Amino acid sequence: MTQKSLSRWLKGVITGVAVCGAVIYFYLVPMLGQETVKAYPEFSYCYGPWLTVIWLSAVPCYLALYFGWKITVEIGMDNSFSVENARYLKRISTLALLDSGYFFLANLILLLLNMNHPGILLISLFVEFAGVSIAVTAAALSHLVQKAAEIQSENELTI
Repeated sequence: MTQKSLSRWLKGVITGVAVCGAVIYFYLVPMLGQETVKAYPEFSYCYGPWLTVIWLSAVPCYLALYFGWKITVEIGMDNSFSVENARYLKRISTLALLDSGYFFLANLILLLLNMNHPGILLISLFVEFAGVSIAVTAAALSHLVQKAAEIQSENELTI
């Protein structure tokens, strides 16, 4: 597989994830929330705050997809192991960690405001664990890409 074809495949995957995320964030979540409000009108006061929390959690996700796109552009230019890619991976790691922390704090605040159930808070720990796992993986990849870029730079200077 060439670098250009790998780049095209990765761009297709990123586009697919972005479309699926848009469907989930902007269609399924509001629809499920409205159905919950119809079935349980006593929880209607929770709909707006929860929708806001979930939509705000989409921002770091789409920023990470943007940096992933920039990485695929570098891969397409046969520049896989570069300082830029290491920096983009570090930003993805930071965004995943920030999003996980934000989602946990938002869940906790909504629990304290009596707009959340303790069971939902416990279930959301799986989401936070996934975010932290992505952050650690991206940080490790950033470190490895940085080291590979340094080795590549040293090899280019060798006669």
